Amino acid sequence: METTNILYIGRHPEILETVIRLINANEIWNGVGVMNDEEAKEIFLKKDFSIVLLGSGIHEESEAELCSFFKNKNPNPNISIVQHYGGGSGLLKSEILLALENTK
Repeated sequence: METTNILYIGRHPEILETVIRLINANEIWNGVGVMNDEEAKEIFLKKDFSIVLLGSGIHEESEAELCSFFKNKNPNPNISIVQHYGGGSGLLKSEILLALENTK
């Protein structure tokens, strides 16, 4: 089965670490986490991501710029960009599974 690359952008180190750990607990998901916009853009250009999760703490202007960048620079026109503000591993898994359905 093919691995799904998921980019998580968050501003809080502890939450970022937890989200990436939860994503990577699934054997077919590969989570990569970053804390700043420039790093997010750099890594996005180097890997084929199916999903981008936007964590809490990202300002509105930054979120709009990131969404525009990801949509314009991604070879996959069905990329799913999801706001993830927490709520536990069950919600995270549901958000990812729904996003994957939307990328088909």
